[in-house]
Amino acid sequence: MPFVFKAWEDLTIQDDFMFKAVMKSKGLCMGVLEAILNEPIHDIKYLGEELSLKAGYMSKGVRLDVYVEDAAHTVYDVEMQVGNETDEELAKRMRYYQSQMDAELLSRGKDYVELKKTIIIFICPFDPCKRGWHLYWFENTCRRDATLKLNDGSIKIILNTHGTGEDISPQLQAFMDYVNSGIINANPLVQSLDERVKEVKRNEAEKVSYMKYELNLRDARKDGKEEGLAEGREEGRAEERARLMRIWKMFQEKLSFPEIALRTDLSLEEVEQIAQGFGVVY
Repeated sequence: MPFVFKAWEDLTIQDDFMFKAVMKSKGLCMGVLEAILNEPIHDIKYLGEELSLKAGYMSKGVRLDVYVEDAAHTVYDVEMQVGNETDEELAKRMRYYQSQMDAELLSRGKDYVELKKTIIIFICPFDPCKRGWHLYWFENTCRRDATLKLNDGSIKIILNTHGTGEDISPQLQAFMDYVNSGIINANPLVQSLDERVKEVKRNEAEKVSYMKYELNLRDARKDGKEEGLAEGREEGRAEERARLMRIWKMFQEKLSFPEIALRTDLSLEEVEQIAQGFGVVY
Protein backbone atom coordinates (compact mmCIF):
# COMPACT_ATOMS: atom_id res chain seq x y z
CA MET A 1 0.00 0.00 0.00
CA PRO A 2 1.49 3.41 -0.98
CA PHE A 3 2.25 5.99 1.68
CA VAL A 4 -0.58 8.56 1.52
CA PHE A 5 -0.09 12.12 2.70
CA LYS A 6 -3.01 13.84 4.37
CA ALA A 7 -3.70 17.13 2.64
CA TRP A 8 -2.41 20.15 4.58
CA GLU A 9 -5.83 21.81 4.52
CA ASP A 10 -7.44 18.73 6.09
CA LEU A 11 -5.24 18.57 9.18
CA THR A 12 -6.95 18.83 12.58
CA ILE A 13 -5.65 18.92 16.13
CA GLN A 14 -5.89 15.11 16.13
CA ASP A 15 -3.07 14.93 13.61
CA ASP A 16 0.36 14.53 15.18
CA PHE A 17 2.03 17.41 13.34
CA MET A 18 -0.79 19.88 14.07
CA PHE A 19 -1.05 18.87 17.72
CA LYS A 20 2.65 19.55 18.22
CA ALA A 21 2.44 22.87 16.38
CA VAL A 22 -0.52 24.03 18.46
CA MET A 23 1.06 22.98 21.75
CA LYS A 24 4.15 25.06 20.97
CA SER A 25 2.02 27.97 22.17
CA LYS A 26 2.88 28.28 25.85
CA GLY A 27 -0.50 29.71 26.82
CA LEU A 28 -2.45 27.01 25.00
CA CYS A 29 -0.27 24.24 26.38
CA MET A 30 -0.85 25.53 29.91
CA GLY A 31 -4.58 25.84 29.20
CA VAL A 32 -4.84 22.24 28.04
CA LEU A 33 -2.91 21.00 31.08
CA GLU A 34 -5.14 23.02 33.39
CA ALA A 35 -8.26 21.58 31.77
CA ILE A 36 -6.99 18.03 32.15
CA LEU A 37 -5.69 18.34 35.72
CA ASN A 38 -8.43 20.74 36.85
CA GLU A 39 -5.89 22.87 38.69
CA PRO A 40 -3.83 25.96 37.82
CA ILE A 41 -0.48 25.72 36.05
CA HIS A 42 1.54 28.81 36.90
CA ASP A 43 4.28 28.50 34.30
CA ILE A 44 5.98 25.97 32.03
CA LYS A 45 9.24 25.62 30.18
CA TYR A 46 9.85 23.38 27.19
CA LEU A 47 12.42 20.66 27.82
CA GLY A 48 12.78 19.69 24.17
CA GLU A 49 10.94 20.04 20.88
CA GLU A 50 9.81 16.53 19.98
CA LEU A 51 12.64 15.28 22.19
CA SER A 52 14.18 11.99 21.18
CA LEU A 53 15.23 9.80 24.09
CA LYS A 54 17.55 6.84 23.58
CA ALA A 55 18.14 4.05 26.08
CA GLY A 56 21.38 2.95 24.45
CA TYR A 57 22.92 1.38 21.38
CA MET A 58 20.34 -0.25 19.09
CA SER A 59 17.53 0.72 21.48
CA LYS A 60 14.02 1.70 20.47
CA GLY A 61 13.84 5.49 20.63
CA VAL A 62 11.04 7.57 22.08
CA ARG A 63 9.92 10.83 20.48
CA LEU A 64 7.94 12.95 22.89
CA ASP A 65 5.27 15.21 21.42
CA VAL A 66 5.00 17.75 24.25
CA TYR A 67 7.68 17.64 26.95
CA VAL A 68 7.43 20.44 29.51
CA GLU A 69 8.14 21.25 33.16
CA ASP A 70 6.00 23.51 35.33
CA ALA A 71 6.99 25.97 38.04
CA ALA A 72 6.62 23.23 40.69
CA HIS A 73 9.15 21.09 38.76
CA THR A 74 6.60 18.53 37.64
CA VAL A 75 7.52 17.14 34.23
CA TYR A 76 4.76 16.43 31.68
CA ASP A 77 4.67 14.35 28.53
CA VAL A 78 1.48 14.89 26.52
CA GLU A 79 0.79 12.66 23.52
CA MET A 80 -1.98 12.48 20.93
CA GLN A 81 -2.57 8.75 20.39
CA VAL A 82 -4.80 8.12 17.40
CA GLY A 83 -3.86 4.45 16.91
CA ASN A 84 -6.63 2.24 18.28
CA GLU A 85 -4.41 0.35 20.73
CA THR A 86 -5.61 -2.04 23.43
CA ASP A 87 -5.31 -1.13 27.09
CA GLU A 88 -2.31 -3.46 27.42
CA GLU A 89 -0.52 -1.97 24.42
CA LEU A 90 -1.12 1.56 25.67
CA ALA A 91 -0.01 0.65 29.19
CA LYS A 92 3.23 -0.89 27.92
CA ARG A 93 3.86 2.19 25.79
CA MET A 94 3.40 4.40 28.87
CA ARG A 95 5.71 2.17 30.88
CA TYR A 96 8.42 2.49 28.26
CA TYR A 97 7.99 6.27 27.98
CA GLN A 98 8.26 6.52 31.75
CA SER A 99 11.50 4.54 31.84
CA GLN A 100 13.08 6.67 29.13
CA MET A 101 11.98 9.94 30.76
CA ASP A 102 13.47 8.83 34.07
CA ALA A 103 16.72 7.89 32.37
CA GLU A 104 16.88 11.29 30.67
CA LEU A 105 16.09 13.17 33.90
CA LEU A 106 19.03 11.42 35.58
CA SER A 107 21.35 11.67 32.59
CA ARG A 108 23.69 14.09 34.35
CA GLY A 109 24.60 11.72 37.15
CA LYS A 110 21.99 12.78 39.68
CA ASP A 111 20.84 10.43 42.41
CA TYR A 112 17.53 8.63 41.92
CA VAL A 113 15.97 10.46 44.89
CA GLU A 114 16.20 13.61 42.75
CA LEU A 115 13.78 12.23 40.18
CA LYS A 116 11.05 14.78 39.52
CA LYS A 117 7.35 14.11 39.62
CA THR A 118 6.17 13.05 36.17
CA ILE A 119 2.75 13.01 34.55
CA ILE A 120 2.28 11.19 31.25
CA ILE A 121 -0.95 12.09 29.43
CA PHE A 122 -2.29 10.18 26.41
CA ILE A 123 -5.18 11.82 24.55
CA CYS A 124 -7.09 9.06 22.74
CA PRO A 125 -10.08 9.37 20.35
CA PHE A 126 -11.03 5.85 21.47
CA ASP A 127 -11.60 4.05 24.77
CA PRO A 128 -8.71 1.66 25.50
CA CYS A 129 -10.07 0.69 28.93
CA LYS A 130 -13.66 0.04 27.77
CA ARG A 131 -15.30 1.66 30.82
CA GLY A 132 -16.87 4.59 29.02
CA TRP A 133 -15.10 7.12 31.24
CA HIS A 134 -13.61 10.30 29.88
CA LEU A 135 -10.58 10.21 32.16
CA TYR A 136 -8.53 7.35 33.60
CA TRP A 137 -6.03 8.37 36.28
CA PHE A 138 -3.40 5.86 37.43
CA GLU A 139 -0.99 5.98 40.38
CA ASN A 140 0.95 3.20 42.08
CA THR A 141 -1.10 2.04 45.07
CA CYS A 142 -1.13 -0.89 47.46
CA ARG A 143 -3.24 -3.82 46.30
CA ARG A 144 -4.47 -4.45 49.83
CA ASP A 145 -5.31 -0.81 50.57
CA ALA A 146 -5.82 1.50 47.59
CA THR A 147 -5.49 4.55 49.84
CA LEU A 148 -1.85 3.62 50.47
CA LYS A 149 0.27 5.14 47.69
CA LEU A 150 3.81 4.19 46.78
CA ASN A 151 4.66 7.88 46.30
CA ASP A 152 7.14 7.28 43.50
CA GLY A 153 6.07 10.56 41.88
CA SER A 154 4.66 9.06 38.67
CA ILE A 155 1.13 9.59 37.35
CA LYS A 156 -0.36 8.30 34.11
CA ILE A 157 -3.53 9.74 32.61
CA ILE A 158 -5.54 8.45 29.66
CA LEU A 159 -8.19 10.69 28.12
CA ASN A 160 -10.97 8.99 26.17
CA THR A 161 -12.48 11.77 24.06
CA HIS A 162 -15.49 9.55 23.29
CA GLY A 163 -16.40 9.05 26.95
CA THR A 164 -19.97 9.35 28.19
CA GLY A 165 -21.51 10.85 31.27
CA GLU A 166 -20.79 14.05 33.17
CA ASP A 167 -17.58 12.94 34.86
CA ILE A 168 -15.32 15.84 33.82
CA SER A 169 -15.34 19.64 33.96
CA PRO A 170 -17.11 21.68 31.24
CA GLN A 171 -13.68 23.02 30.22
CA LEU A 172 -12.29 19.53 29.58
CA GLN A 173 -15.51 18.42 27.87
CA ALA A 174 -15.27 21.36 25.48
CA PHE A 175 -11.67 20.39 24.68
CA MET A 176 -12.63 16.77 24.04
CA ASP A 177 -15.52 17.77 21.77
CA TYR A 178 -13.10 19.88 19.76
CA VAL A 179 -10.59 17.02 19.47
CA ASN A 180 -13.37 14.65 18.40
CA SER A 181 -15.08 16.63 15.69
CA GLY A 182 -13.84 20.21 15.66
CA ILE A 183 -16.86 21.51 17.57
CA ILE A 184 -16.33 25.16 18.48
CA ASN A 185 -18.44 26.69 21.22
CA ALA A 186 -18.13 29.70 23.49
CA ASN A 187 -15.31 28.13 25.48
CA PRO A 188 -12.29 30.50 25.28
CA LEU A 189 -9.74 27.65 25.27
CA VAL A 190 -11.40 25.90 22.35
CA GLN A 191 -11.72 29.15 20.41
CA SER A 192 -8.03 29.88 20.96
CA LEU A 193 -7.05 26.36 19.92
CA ASP A 194 -9.04 26.62 16.70
CA GLU A 195 -7.57 30.03 15.90
CA ARG A 196 -4.09 28.58 16.43
CA VAL A 197 -4.86 25.71 14.04
CA LYS A 198 -5.94 28.23 11.39
CA GLU A 199 -2.85 30.34 12.07
CA VAL A 200 -0.58 27.33 11.56
CA LYS A 201 -2.31 26.50 8.28
CA ARG A 202 -1.67 30.03 7.00
CA ASN A 203 2.04 29.70 7.74
CA GLU A 204 3.98 28.64 4.64
CA ALA A 205 7.02 27.61 6.69
CA GLU A 206 4.85 25.23 8.72
CA LYS A 207 3.43 23.80 5.50
CA VAL A 208 6.93 23.01 4.24
CA SER A 209 7.85 21.55 7.62
CA TYR A 210 4.83 19.27 7.39
CA MET A 211 5.95 18.00 4.02
CA LYS A 212 9.43 17.22 5.37
CA TYR A 213 7.88 15.60 8.42
CA GLU A 214 5.71 13.30 6.32
CA LEU A 215 8.59 12.41 4.02
CA ASN A 216 10.74 11.51 7.02
CA LEU A 217 7.94 9.33 8.36
CA ARG A 218 7.65 7.60 5.02
CA ASP A 219 11.39 6.98 4.95
CA ALA A 220 11.39 5.70 8.52
CA ARG A 221 8.63 3.22 7.74
CA LYS A 222 10.35 2.15 4.56
CA ASP A 223 13.68 1.75 6.33
CA GLY A 224 12.02 -0.36 9.00
CA LYS A 225 10.87 -2.80 6.34
CA GLU A 226 14.18 -2.80 4.52
CA GLU A 227 16.55 -2.98 7.48
CA GLY A 228 19.99 -4.17 6.55
CA LEU A 229 20.18 -2.61 3.05
CA ALA A 230 23.37 -0.85 2.04
CA GLU A 231 24.11 2.56 3.55
CA GLY A 232 24.80 3.90 0.10
CA ARG A 233 21.07 4.22 -0.49
CA GLU A 234 20.90 7.19 1.87
CA GLU A 235 22.15 9.58 -0.82
CA GLY A 236 19.50 8.29 -3.19
CA ARG A 237 16.80 8.76 -0.59
CA ALA A 238 17.94 12.35 0.02
CA GLU A 239 17.72 13.11 -3.70
CA GLU A 240 14.29 11.50 -3.85
CA ARG A 241 13.06 13.59 -0.90
CA ALA A 242 14.33 16.78 -2.56
CA ARG A 243 12.61 15.86 -5.82
CA LEU A 244 9.33 15.09 -4.06
CA MET A 245 9.57 18.37 -2.15
CA ARG A 246 9.80 20.28 -5.44
CA ILE A 247 6.83 18.40 -6.86
CA TRP A 248 4.79 18.88 -3.69
CA LYS A 249 5.36 22.65 -3.84
CA MET A 250 4.09 22.60 -7.43
CA PHE A 251 0.98 20.78 -6.23
CA GLN A 252 0.48 23.49 -3.61
CA GLU A 253 0.75 26.12 -6.38
CA LYS A 254 -1.99 24.24 -8.26
CA LEU A 255 0.15 23.74 -11.38
CA SER A 256 -1.41 21.38 -13.88
CA PHE A 257 -0.11 17.83 -14.04
CA PRO A 258 1.19 18.31 -17.64
CA GLU A 259 3.07 21.45 -16.55
CA ILE A 260 4.63 19.57 -13.62
CA ALA A 261 5.63 16.73 -15.94
CA LEU A 262 7.30 19.23 -18.28
CA ARG A 263 9.25 20.91 -15.47
CA THR A 264 10.44 17.66 -13.87
CA ASP A 265 11.11 15.50 -16.95
CA LEU A 266 8.59 12.97 -15.64
CA SER A 267 5.82 11.35 -17.60
CA LEU A 268 2.24 12.46 -16.97
CA GLU A 269 1.51 9.01 -15.57
CA GLU A 270 4.38 9.33 -13.06
CA VAL A 271 3.09 12.73 -11.92
CA GLU A 272 -0.41 11.31 -11.47
CA GLN A 273 1.00 8.42 -9.41
CA ILE A 274 2.90 10.83 -7.13
CA ALA A 275 -0.24 12.97 -6.75
CA GLN A 276 -2.18 9.87 -5.73
CA GLY A 277 0.48 9.00 -3.16
CA PHE A 278 0.26 12.52 -1.72
CA GLY A 279 -3.53 12.40 -1.66
CA VAL A 280 -3.63 15.43 -4.00
CA VAL A 281 -6.81 16.04 -5.94
CA TYR A 282 -7.66 19.24 -7.84
